[in-house]
Amino acid sequence: MDPDIVSTESLTEVSLGLYTWAEAMLSSLLRPWNAYQLLIALGIFVAAHLIAAVIKPRMHDWMRTREGWPKWRMRALVVFHRRLRMVLFVALIWLVVLVMRETTWPSRSYLLAIIANLSTAWLFIVFATRLIKNALLRGIVRYGAWIWVTLSITGLADEAQGILDSAAFTIGETRLSLWLVIQAIVILATLLTVARLISGTTAATIRRNEDISPSMQVLAIKFLQVALFGAAFFMGLRIVGVDLTGLAVLSGAIGVGLGFGLQKVVSNLVSGIIILLDKSIKPGDVISLGDTFGWINSLGARYVSVVTRDGKEYLIPNEDLITGQVVNWSHSNEFVRLDIFFGTAYGDDPHKVREIAIAAAQSVDRVLSFKAPVCHIVGFGDSSVDYILRFWIRDPTGGLTNIRGNVYLALWDAFQEHGISIPFPQREVKMLQGSQLDTKSLSD
Repeated sequence: MDPDIVSTESLTEVSLGLYTWAEAMLSSLLRPWNAYQLLIALGIFVAAHLIAAVIKPRMHDWMRTREGWPKWRMRALVVFHRRLRMVLFVALIWLVVLVMRETTWPSRSYLLAIIANLSTAWLFIVFATRLIKNALLRGIVRYGAWIWVTLSITGLADEAQGILDSAAFTIGETRLSLWLVIQAIVILATLLTVARLISGTTAATIRRNEDISPSMQVLAIKFLQVALFGAAFFMGLRIVGVDLTGLAVLSGAIGVGLGFGLQKVVSNLVSGIIILLDKSIKPGDVISLGDTFGWINSLGARYVSVVTRDGKEYLIPNEDLITGQVVNWSHSNEFVRLDIFFGTAYGDDPHKVREIAIAAAQSVDRVLSFKAPVCHIVGFGDSSVDYILRFWIRDPTGGLTNIRGNVYLALWDAFQEHGISIPFPQREVKMLQGSQLDTKSLSD
């Protein structure tokens, strides 16, 4: 028999059954006690709305005074505050259902019980899906769960499943139906959410472990995320019955094509793994790459974020850090030596100049005292004796230009105090005998 004919017949049969159920439900709602139950539910909703309108402002003012509470508790309280009307409605309708079951026939509270079950399930889904941070994924899971819970409570799950399974088409030996697609979306969304929660919790634990270096922390977190999300994806496909053999062949062909088109991307990914493994740079290191000087803010899968002293954030591809020359000011230790040059007049005693320069450098706060500064003569210039002053610091993240400027300023003050002069080039003009100065040409 033709599969399309079977599918059409099944769809017609399920549709007729659904129509019969809807007709019976409509006639049931028109009965007096069912209509009364709908009015009671409407009254409970109005009461919950009025009570929430009174409580919510007072609750909001009370929440503003809870400044010392943990962030997770405040977020839960905000969600509860936003859904206060629904919470009150669920509490009131269950109270009415319990009272009516004790005072009258169970059939006279049957419809109220269905509404109570629906509202309770919807409220639980709202609170549960707040754990999903991604807005799109949260919406898919929330609305999908609402629809499925509604169909299950009202007894329409089998009919809805039959209709969705009837809408199908066949590709080779694989039959794809709308029901299979919805199953795949819901299962994948759920598994990805669980993987995200596990990876987030584990990543926070890894970051708090001080025994693991920052680069190994990033590597472990990246590996964990890839493993969890990959496992969630393939598990979801297996659960809904997708044959992964064909997918493996297809992914291999796609991988070959992407390998040629995404060489740079793959190179950056591999370079990022190499950087994490050899620990050449890590978050917090101060590096220089060309004209860029700053500290590592974060290590990404494709690039490294470098923040400079002026607040600019450079995203440097990982490949450039592997193939280019990088100066890591804090690779093996945090000590950095800086050099500055200056000159004094020939009439000043060089021994005294060296002593004054070393003392001036030691007077600057960031200059290390246990690595004493040194000063040497490096040459005799045209108009000055040239010196080099070397000193050490241990905080290059605090800036290099500013510490050099502070040392220069300390030198200036010390030289002024001890009468040391800083010469500058001078030129003498001599008039030869018999020559005349043309003052008119100079004035022109």
